Amino acid sequence: MYRASVAPSFHAMPKPPKIPQSVLVVIHTPSLDVLLIERADIPGFWQSVTGSKDRLDEPLAETAIREVAEETGIVIGSALVPESALFDWQYSIEYEIYPQFLHRYGEGVIHNTEHWFSVQVPEQLEVTLAPREHTAFLWLPYAEAASRCFSSSNADAILQLPKRLRERSECRG
Repeated sequence: MYRASVAPSFHAMPKPPKIPQSVLVVIHTPSLDVLLIERADIPGFWQSVTGSKDRLDEPLAETAIREVAEETGIVIGSALVPESALFDWQYSIEYEIYPQFLHRYGEGVIHNTEHWFSVQVPEQLEVTLAPREHTAFLWLPYAEAASRCFSSSNADAILQLPKRLRERSECRG
């Protein structure tokens, strides 16, 4: 009698804990239409692009560029969206991590530091969502986009967009 051998089961390696340093990137057009994406795990949770550093020494601008590409398919550094379109606001907030997301972080981590960026695209672009992360996208005038955000800090960032862009323009001029 022969016994069938069973291939060993391979379990995915557990993900390392998330680094509690992240970016929020407000993607907008010249007329201040803002892109919002809806989270797959929480229907009705509309937000801008967000994401944590992959490694402690990852520069924040690199995190922003990577997250925008992963979550929307928009490539910062392309002919359509040059790297100069990315604007580091040199601003951050610290917030308490939502309880439903605490399991993604190391033991005892309850706060995250979020660094704010924006990126101007030439027009309302078609977006390629990461289906495990987001299910829908909308382009809305900035005030309306802010009113749709689940997170009050995300809404605040969007509402600050005109002022931040004016300040950037004044610094360059």
